[in-house]
Amino acid sequence: MRRIPLPLVPVCGVLLLVASCGSRAAGSDEGRAPGAPTGVTAVAGSATSVHVMWNAVTDGPGIGSYEVYRGTTKVEEVSGSQHMVDVSRLRPSTMYAFTVRARDTDGRLGPRSRAVRARTPAMAAADHSAPTRPLKPAGRTVGSRAVQLSWGASRDARGVVSYDVYQGGTKIHSVGGNQTATVVTGLRPGTAYVFTVRARDAAGNLSPASGPLRLRTPGTDDGRNTAPAGFTATTHRTGGAYYIDLSWVPPRADGVITEYQVQLDGTAATSLVWGGTPPRGRARYSFYTGEAAGEEHRVRLRARLPDGTWGGWSTERTVTTGG
Repeated sequence: MRRIPLPLVPVCGVLLLVASCGSRAAGSDEGRAPGAPTGVTAVAGSATSVHVMWNAVTDGPGIGSYEVYRGTTKVEEVSGSQHMVDVSRLRPSTMYAFTVRARDTDGRLGPRSRAVRARTPAMAAADHSAPTRPLKPAGRTVGSRAVQLSWGASRDARGVVSYDVYQGGTKIHSVGGNQTATVVTGLRPGTAYVFTVRARDAAGNLSPASGPLRLRTPGTDDGRNTAPAGFTATTHRTGGAYYIDLSWVPPRADGVITEYQVQLDGTAATSLVWGGTPPRGRARYSFYTGEAAGEEHRVRLRARLPDGTWGGWSTERTVTTGG
C-alpha cells in the first residue's frame, strides 16, 4: 500500500441531498404543527446587529427550519439544527422586537414564540478602538452538559455592547454588555473544553480574547452518538485519475454542523467547510487520491460540533483504486 500525503486544505464541500421516504406510525404527531420555540433571547451585538437565540423545539415531528421575524417581517431562516443567528443591517439607536417560528420537515409552520426586545446602541463615529481584554475568567461545571462562566468587565471609551463566548475558535454564545456571567448548555459529557471571552463595542470592534478557561464536564462519552452514520466509501476514475467517493448521514447535534475532517490512511487529508447553511440528509463528497490503480486506502471522517469540539470518528472503510 502506498500512502498519498495530502495537506490539510480548506475546500468547499459539495453535498447532495437525498430525500428519504417513510410512513408515520399510528398515534404519531402526523398533522400537528410544531410548538412555539421557548427561551428566546435577543442581545444587541453592535449598532447594526442583534444576536437572537432560542431553545430547540422537541415536541412533535422533526424540525426542518426556524424562521426569525423582526416585527412582522421575516428576516432570517436557518436549518432546524441551528438555534441562534445574528440579524444584521439594523438601524442604530432603535428598539426591535423579535419572534421565532419552527417549521417541521413536512412544511407545517408553528406559532410564534413570545416577542423579545433589544435596542441597538448609537453608532460611534470613527471608532477604531477595541475594548480591553476581559480579565480573570472563571467557571464550573453544572451537570454533565453545561458550564457556568464568569469574567471581569472590559473597558471601552464608548461602552461594551456584548460579550462573545468561544470554545476553541468557534463562537458558541453571546450576552449583553452589562452581563459578566452566563451558563453555556448543549455540551458533551466527559469532554475537555477551553473557553475564552471577547468584548464587542457598538462599532463592532472586538477585544483580544481573555485568558483560556479549561473545564471538563463529568461523565463519559465514547463519541458514538456524535459520529457520522451510514458512512460508505467507493472509488471512481475520471480524466486518468482516481477519486474516493464518500457518503454519510450527519450526526444529530444541538446546533448547526458546518465542518468535517477527512482522514486518509491515518493522516488528515482535507477539510470540508460550508460557507452557508449545510443541507440536511445524506451527504456526498469526492476527493483526489492519485493516478495509480491497485492502491489500498483507509478512510474515515468526523464533524466539528456546535460546541466547538470534534465529534466521534465514523466507521473506517477500506477502498482500492480500480478495484
